[in-house]
Amino acid sequence: MTGLTGLTGPVPPDRRRFLTAGAGVLGAAASAQLWLPSAARAAETPLPASVFSLGVASGDPLPDGIVLWTRLAPDPLNGGGMPQRAVTVEWEIAEDERFTRGVRRGVAQARPEYGHSVHVDVRGLRPGRDHWYRFRAGGRLSRTGRTRTAAAWSSSRGSLRLALASCQNWQHGYFTPYADMRAQDPDVVVFVGDYIYESAPSATAVRRHEGTGEPYGLTEYRNRYAQYRSDPDLAAMHASAAFVVTFDDHEVDNDFAGEIPQDPDKQPHGAFASRLTAAYQAFYEHMPVRASAVPNGPHIRMHRRLDFGRLARLNVLDTRQYRSDQATSRAGAEDPSRTMLGAGQKQWLLDGLRGSWAHWNLIASQIMMAETDLLVGAGKQWFYDAWDGYQAERNRFLAEFKNVRNPVVLSGDRHLTMVSDLKADFADPRSAVVGAEFVGTSVSSNGDQDQAAFRKEWDPRRPDNPHWKLLDAHRGYHLFDVRRDGIDARVRVVDTVRQPKAKARTLARLRVESGRPGVRRV
Repeated sequence: MTGLTGLTGPVPPDRRRFLTAGAGVLGAAASAQLWLPSAARAAETPLPASVFSLGVASGDPLPDGIVLWTRLAPDPLNGGGMPQRAVTVEWEIAEDERFTRGVRRGVAQARPEYGHSVHVDVRGLRPGRDHWYRFRAGGRLSRTGRTRTAAAWSSSRGSLRLALASCQNWQHGYFTPYADMRAQDPDVVVFVGDYIYESAPSATAVRRHEGTGEPYGLTEYRNRYAQYRSDPDLAAMHASAAFVVTFDDHEVDNDFAGEIPQDPDKQPHGAFASRLTAAYQAFYEHMPVRASAVPNGPHIRMHRRLDFGRLARLNVLDTRQYRSDQATSRAGAEDPSRTMLGAGQKQWLLDGLRGSWAHWNLIASQIMMAETDLLVGAGKQWFYDAWDGYQAERNRFLAEFKNVRNPVVLSGDRHLTMVSDLKADFADPRSAVVGAEFVGTSVSSNGDQDQAAFRKEWDPRRPDNPHWKLLDAHRGYHLFDVRRDGIDARVRVVDTVRQPKAKARTLARLRVESGRPGVRRV
């Protein structure tokens, strides 16, 4: 387990006063006053000033803990640029920005076999509080990050501000929605997939992918993640709030299913298993996740559950690794043996929903759950990669939702805002509403979309999809204020992703009332 050491207790009073790192990197002379004894400092091998080029991040908040992340990479687009040896990294976390109220500190090892990434699972923190953290290595100090622990297990009041993001294609534009997201100060950011795109560089792109083609090996995936991490708005957002992340297809290969690539005639099983191994390793190395997500070859454990007091439970799904291959016909989509989640994850989700004492039960699903009937008029036509291609399993979950307290699904993938009522039976428009789904638009994927062309294509489909409450093609994210009486949602969009700066606005406001399944515009 990379970057994990025995956790230390509270910082002694005589060691609590440290210099503040602010938003940048302090010089070696100033940062040398931190943490290590003078003899150990003298023995340190100096590291380049750019060693913390990939910034800092935090993730998966608990009432008493948080994961702190960084990766040492002075030459980020060329494998990282670190020596092939372990490097000692100090970390500290405090309850104030100036680090005068330090609460935990320790030492981790950044190891070459994990790309010199560091994952520190800090425990012993107080619930529902802001914390500030930073790292130090080789005489260099990282920027300061801020994070927030989850509410206490017994807490049933208060609120939770949650941001939903997905689909950030470097080549399609800048990640400008994050600047506005940061200003909204969410407690946690739920990212439901397509953190990177595996596509080859394009000469006509807004920003060109690094490399010469698609990534297949570990160094290539590391370079692609490093490029994405260099976006200043994304880096600032990671340093401002905890992320809860999962992956979709583009972190590996478009539309892959389990160990089946999009093009099995070009990627034999052995070659694709090697690609999965590299992709999952690079994903782990760049995400603020716990040691439970350390990959085992072409396998990684990503589904997990986080509780925010008794207010909300968040079930994070993996809709790629255990699924059956996509259907190619309507009959295949209705085949009861076809699975999106696999038997183990499906039972895990059902157990988590049935046993939940939370007021709101949130499900982070990379793929849209509500029906999308693409065929205008009589008949049905579906996207087989989404839950529409796994209808029997989807319908069993929707039947279960009738007995679940306030289920709300948070999804991505579509590059559109698609807000829907979830129906017990989408074949019957008169069937009961059992929940709500928010499909968040993309951060940048599809770029500045032609709105007139979008309306021309999609508006004729609305009569065949009466459960849709909102349909839009601007870039942005969704912001939720979760309280006991309801969830107030805002669709935040930007005017462009083709420029490094953008203006943001609220496109729509929606609400889910506690005890009343479905969603309405306000």
